[in-house]
Amino acid sequence: MSALQDEKLKYRIGGMDCASCVQKIENAVGRLPGVADVGISLASGTMTVKTDAALAKGAIEQQVKALGYSIAPATGGAHSHDYAEEASNHGHDHFDLGDGPWWKTRKAVLTLATGLALVATYLAHLALPSVPQWIFVPALAIGLVPIARRAFAAAISGTPFSIETLMTIAAVGALFIGAAEEAVTVVFLFLVGELLEGVASSRARASIRGLTDLVPKSALLERNGATEEVTADTLQIGSVIMVRPGDRIAADGTIVEGSSAINEAPVTGESVPKTKGPGDTVFAGTINSDAVLRISVTAVAADNTIARVVRLVEEAQESKAPTERFIDSFSRYYTPAVLVVGALVAILPPLAFGQSWSEWVYKGLAILLIGCPCALVISTPAAIAAGLSAGARRGLLIKGGAVIETLRKVTLVALDKTGTLTEGKPQVTDIVSIGRSENKILSLAAALENGSNHPLALAIVAKAKADKAPVPPAMAARAIPGKGVSGSVGGEEILLLSPKAAAERLTLGADLSARIEGFNAEGKTVSVLIAGDAVAGLIAIRDEPRADAIAGLKALTSNGIGTIMLTGDNERTARAIGADLGIEVRAGLLPQDKQAIVREKQKQGFVVAKVGDGINDAPALAAADVGIAMGGGTDIALETADAAVLHGRVGDIAAMIALSRATMGNIWQNIAVALGLKAVFLVTTIIGVTGLWPAILADTGATVLVTMNALRLLGWRPG
Repeated sequence: MSALQDEKLKYRIGGMDCASCVQKIENAVGRLPGVADVGISLASGTMTVKTDAALAKGAIEQQVKALGYSIAPATGGAHSHDYAEEASNHGHDHFDLGDGPWWKTRKAVLTLATGLALVATYLAHLALPSVPQWIFVPALAIGLVPIARRAFAAAISGTPFSIETLMTIAAVGALFIGAAEEAVTVVFLFLVGELLEGVASSRARASIRGLTDLVPKSALLERNGATEEVTADTLQIGSVIMVRPGDRIAADGTIVEGSSAINEAPVTGESVPKTKGPGDTVFAGTINSDAVLRISVTAVAADNTIARVVRLVEEAQESKAPTERFIDSFSRYYTPAVLVVGALVAILPPLAFGQSWSEWVYKGLAILLIGCPCALVISTPAAIAAGLSAGARRGLLIKGGAVIETLRKVTLVALDKTGTLTEGKPQVTDIVSIGRSENKILSLAAALENGSNHPLALAIVAKAKADKAPVPPAMAARAIPGKGVSGSVGGEEILLLSPKAAAERLTLGADLSARIEGFNAEGKTVSVLIAGDAVAGLIAIRDEPRADAIAGLKALTSNGIGTIMLTGDNERTARAIGADLGIEVRAGLLPQDKQAIVREKQKQGFVVAKVGDGINDAPALAAADVGIAMGGGTDIALETADAAVLHGRVGDIAAMIALSRATMGNIWQNIAVALGLKAVFLVTTIIGVTGLWPAILADTGATVLVTMNALRLLGWRPG
């Protein structure tokens, strides 16, 4: 059977955890006859193949499985291969960790088996020191055979010097020159690293897929004068749905009837719900707070706001050029060069100049040991592991070496407002009393708001509790949709209304209107308290900056790093906060707007770090050179981001950049030590000053020095 011309086949790939995995699969599948183009998304774990000629049955599946990955037709999207074999974990070394517990995968079993074999063999060797080094061969074989098999498969399919090739040569070389225990240890550490990489990659994918859970699976559809519950993905453009108070809105649409406060935090990050009425736009996944709404659907499920955010995240992660692993890239030249030099030293002098074979083969073996990349293999991961540990102890999570490398180059930090520069919780900032005490005003307002989950109500009740203001019971308390709340406290009718709603009931007067306008200019939301038929006071509320926001921004600018605020909040509120913090502001932004600004700054030559805490930040976090999630943020922000500040301190962003600079400095020191010692001993071996034993000491010594230097990072502290 053959594929149709110009057919697009879509597959899900299991065990594809890094950029080098993508490169190997692209090279292998791209070489197949009949394959015109290969597109791979590391973020979603999928591969799309375009064919323009006859393609042998099962050729793609066979090629991918030979590399050690599982493959199955993807559901949805491009047409799936109708004869593709179902993925099977049997006989493969890479596995998608999203289908079950990671510790049950073959990758985890292989890592554990290698580790146990290493410990058992080492203890046996200590107990019986007369037993030769070959006792380590079975333990080495457990871990190395699958790696060597993948190296061979990659080599014959277009990637001759993969990291698996490097590991195979390092381990076999170490075995033959008598460092078998070192060979097993390096293989074991390599397997551990691969396993952790797979777990992280799987979690990120699951998190992105979980975004769609924000949109309810069902909706109340109005049809033929009746309301019926249907699945949300069957809604068509023009359908009218009913949304009850407290429900999530099931589709993007326009309000046809009703007025209510809409909590848009999942989409825009706006901290305070927006009052919306007929003609206003609403987004899928946002929450209707107050009253029943009738909404006309304007986008099908596959194209709603949340679905677009998912696509933006995946596309941004695909288009981001990940830093290729240094060792993998370097091994393309280093590994063959070492083999060539070793072979030339062993055979050229005897053949060309009649020198002693035994002497020069001995020198060739010494050079093979000197060239053994064990010290190089451990130099970078040791420093990165120490840097990551030092950061994690201080609440700075960085997801891998490529992120550390990029962080030190950052020239612009783009920060979200709500929950990043601010606390993310509205607070009462001002109370204006007219004829009564401030404590009394707070007491009456809290009485009406007690028991409500509205963010402004929570702020008022929290303030009353903090100021020890009594909260009497309110009778007949009820919400007035889009306007405020009303009730009776101590027999007196009390209303807490928006300034607009209050002005409809009575005249506020010039002084009071000026006070309200002044609060609004400072980005504060104002509520007017009416007792009986007169204004009793004003309460102003705002989401206030974090305590360390000013100092944190100064720490960045003092290091020559620019700052900009990108927020979904309204222009007035954002500019008021921006003026307090001394930061450039771009406000009223949707997720795609934030992403577009990040890309615009990148085109201007900036290396951009984006800091945010909400789902609305996910596309921009993924598009930035480095995405940093603030502590307490949503799971999708934490998983999409390259790094996370767990304690939520703005000052930790500058500390994270300082840590990356310290780590990269340590890495370059390690590489210099590893390569420098090899260069010295290469020369001394060729001229006959040193032999095999000094070469062993050189390799072991370089490894020890590199490890000790990396461990210095564990004591790192922010300046």
